[in-house]
Parts: sequence; C-alpha cells; structure tokens
Amino acid sequence: MIKYLEKIGSLKKRMDYLIPNLGWKQACIFKTQEFRQSLFNDTENYVLTSKDSQFPLVCRPNTSDMEAFEQIFIQKEYSDLDDLSSVDLIIDCGANVGYASAYFLTRFPECRAICIEPDPGNFMVLEQNLAPYKDRVKSIRSGIWSHPTGLKILETPYRDGKAWSVQVRESDLDETPEMQAIDLGTLLQESGCDKISVLKMDIEGAEAVVFSKNYDSWLPFVDNMAIELHDDSCFGRASDIVLNTVNACKPFNISTYGDLTVFKSY
Repeated sequence: MIKYLEKIGSLKKRMDYLIPNLGWKQACIFKTQEFRQSLFNDTENYVLTSKDSQFPLVCRPNTSDMEAFEQIFIQKEYSDLDDLSSVDLIIDCGANVGYASAYFLTRFPECRAICIEPDPGNFMVLEQNLAPYKDRVKSIRSGIWSHPTGLKILETPYRDGKAWSVQVRESDLDETPEMQAIDLGTLLQESGCDKISVLKMDIEGAEAVVFSKNYDSWLPFVDNMAIELHDDSCFGRASDIVLNTVNACKPFNISTYGDLTVFKSY
C-alpha cells in the first residue's frame, strides 16, 4: 500500500511539473508516451506538441528524442534567451532533430535559422520537423569545425551512446570522408548577415576544436551564445578552451543555465 501511494504521489508530482508547460492534454500524451517507451520496444514515430513550438514535432521511440523534448520544452533550457530583441540569424550547431531551432523559430518569428547536424538519422527527422518553417530554415548535414576538412562519424560511443551524443572526427588521409566540415566564418559570410544573433552549440566536445583557431572571422560578430560545454570528450577540456578564447576576444555577460553556458553581449 505504501509503495502504491508513493507511485501515485510520484505521478502527481510529475504531472504538476508537466501541466504548466504543456497543458493537460499534451501532458497526458507526453506521460503516456513516456510510459510506453519504458515498457515496449515501439518502432513507430509519434508526434508531440508544445505551446513553444509553432508546429507539431516528430519524436522517435526509444531514442533520446523524448529527453531532448523535455529539456527544451518542459525544462526550457533556452529560456534564458527569451528576452532578446531584434533576433535575425540563429546558427544551431548540433541541431539534433530540430527541437531547439523550432523553439527559437517560434519565439522569434522574424528570425531565420541555419541548422547543422552530422548524423543521417537525426538529420532526416530534423528536416521533417523544420519543413513547416519553409525558407526560414536552411539545414546542412555536416559538422561544425574550425576549418574546412573531411569528417567522419566517430565510431566509439560517447556518453550514453544515444542519438543526441553523436560525435565526428577529422578523417584520416587514407579515408573517404563522410562529409565536408563547415566553419562558422563561412556560414556567416554566406548568410548575407553581418552578425549572428544567437549561436547555439551542442556538439559533444568538438566546441574545443571550433574555438581553438580561426575564430576571428566569426566570434566578434556573435551577439549571444548558448553552449553545452563538454570536458570529458576526446577533444580535451572544452570549458577551458572556450572560456579562454571568449575572454580574449570579446566581452560577454556569462552565466550558467542548466547544462548550458550562456553568453550575452553587454
């Protein structure tokens, strides 16, 4: 009886957390899918909705998609940027299945987004999720790097090994690259904009590479950044490299919000 009451109490607490962010109906749908995912090996994609996404979002069962949805639309990890004004260009590095970009595109209806994601499975869902935004979005299946080079998906699983933890590496001279890397300076130049309003970066440690060199072509022209820093990857302590580079290049107000380090222009 005590265990049963504890389960009821836990469910109520969970719903009290979900309802303010999703509403009754969508909170019930989310909880149902969460329950199904814990019990069954479903293979059919389903749809989740949020008041913070203008359009419904595809979610793959038994992947990291639901966890990503919860971080962005329930925990609202990017809400520290909600008060920005005059948001034009957003570059989403490590866009996964497009949830963060959907959040930004909904929050800032005048902005446009460039989304970069290397994993083919993630990229396919990203294109589905962001297709309704039409010409406001440009999606590129690639990885962000400090310079143009060939890249391959890293074979060794990182962290939980789920879809949101995919890493890339530079291809060796005797290998055929899976993709050509993109650098932020080129993206900014080709965008036709003179600045990046929001740079979102969650690239599983490769931020250490991106901030290690060739940043003069883009970092001075970034207004705001939200970066998940990874210090346990094969690329080294990203927090040291990123913060040292930023501090030497441009002044920002720096704060932490959940797993993110948020940089805002003065």
